[in-house]
Amino acid sequence: MNPDIQSAFLVLLVGMITVFVVLSLVVLSGKTLILLVNKFGPVPQKASIQKRDFQPLLTDSVRSSANMRKEQLAAMVTTVEIITQGKGRIIKIEKESNK
Repeated sequence: MNPDIQSAFLVLLVGMITVFVVLSLVVLSGKTLILLVNKFGPVPQKASIQKRDFQPLLTDSVRSSANMRKEQLAAMVTTVEIITQGKGRIIKIEKESNK
């Protein structure tokens, strides 16, 4: 084999091994950092959704007739608020009957 080709393959092999080692170190250090942050980092307390949090956004008829889960009500109010950019209000919530 030609010595020039042999040295080219040697440089190629050394370069590929170097890239593999460096990328492996990046991946391992990233995983270690994530593990340490999840283990020792601050744990946020999950805020519980209360119906009273959404009372100013609901009209009286919706407040009295909202016989649904708090999560559903929160999703509806949030959706209306995002779509209308805070200008819309929920007036009435009715369950549609399937005939």
